[in-house]
Amino acid sequence: MELETLALPKTIIPLLEKTHAASGEMRRLTDEKKKAILERLAVVLLENKAQIIAENLKDLIRMDLSDPKYDRLVLNESRIEALAESIREIAVLPDPSGATLLEKTLDNGLKIKKIAVPMGVIGIIYEARPNVTVDVTALCIRSGNAVVLRGGSDAFDTNSYLLSLIHQVLKEFNINPACITLLPTDRALVKELLTATRFVDLIIPRGSASLIQFVRKNSLVPTIETGAGVCHTYVESSADLAKAIEIVANAKISRPSVCNSLETIIIDEAIAPTFLPLIVQDFAKAEVEIFADEVSFDVLSKSNYPYLQKAQDDDFGKEFTDFKCSIKTVKNIEEALEHIRKHSTRHSEAILTTNEKLAELFTTEVDAAAVYTNASTRFTDGGQFGLGAEIGISTQKLHARGPFALEKLVTEKWVITGDGQVRW
Repeated sequence: MELETLALPKTIIPLLEKTHAASGEMRRLTDEKKKAILERLAVVLLENKAQIIAENLKDLIRMDLSDPKYDRLVLNESRIEALAESIREIAVLPDPSGATLLEKTLDNGLKIKKIAVPMGVIGIIYEARPNVTVDVTALCIRSGNAVVLRGGSDAFDTNSYLLSLIHQVLKEFNINPACITLLPTDRALVKELLTATRFVDLIIPRGSASLIQFVRKNSLVPTIETGAGVCHTYVESSADLAKAIEIVANAKISRPSVCNSLETIIIDEAIAPTFLPLIVQDFAKAEVEIFADEVSFDVLSKSNYPYLQKAQDDDFGKEFTDFKCSIKTVKNIEEALEHIRKHSTRHSEAILTTNEKLAELFTTEVDAAAVYTNASTRFTDGGQFGLGAEIGISTQKLHARGPFALEKLVTEKWVITGDGQVRW
């Protein structure tokens, strides 16, 4: 399917109206039927691996290999299998909708219950991440929500084909396919989604910092801020250096395009001459470009590190999402905490130390969705936390923080049963 050949609509309101109207079908689905739909969807994905890869290739050939988004765009055989497994994991998680959160009887005889109910219609705005199409669909089906997906043009062919498979499964179960809607990629239509308060109940942007800020500034629909991750790892002077080398290398190199990867190493000056020449052995193999402050630059220059530059002010607080990293040396934990306060996006932060008091100080003082002691920030993930797939990592404080997964795709409703009670 070629994007250029499609006649783009002037408005997406009719699409949003249809999804809103169909959302009632999602609310009425039984627990057993939700599970059956998801199990079938997992099977269909695996049955169509070859065609998914073929459609994905159409998107990949349009993107520069050096683009940091390239890795996010790739759907290979192992990733498709992982998506199918993720769907099955979601299917067996407890359905969060319909749960009784509170139940009591008042003195006047009124019976009051607070129950969890689906949000309604979830709007997801994302970029070159076709896995989001599947993950979000599965989470919304399991929680009884309808969803409108606005993926980026970079993943148009992949997303379109994945949606066709999703609709195929919905039709098999006699469910209106309008419950899951893929919107056009025309940027001019995004503001219409952000202001569709009548038809959309929640907007979740997942992608670059610029995308998230655009949504925050322009949305009339309530939003959940996710994604931007300027993650720091502070190597304190008492750290076990052998463990620190492995943790830092993993956090930066394992998959630098994702939001829980390391962007800045903070290190005590006292151990910089010892630690930095050791860590860059792994960094050099991956050709990690380092933006070093004055102290670390001097150390690494003596080590003849080949991918070294002097850091500028804007190299701190930057989400590289690439094989790039900045280094900040500090005299003590107070300086480390101050640097994090100034530059963190409140996603994931880590301290590597054997000093329990400093670890406790760090976890108490750092304001982030996830705070680690002696572990890689790469674990900030719904699946890793035992929550199943996630829509993203929420970096805000209202409603949800951290992995925004199945349990958070519901809101509350009060149900009151009386027997003629009145209030004058």
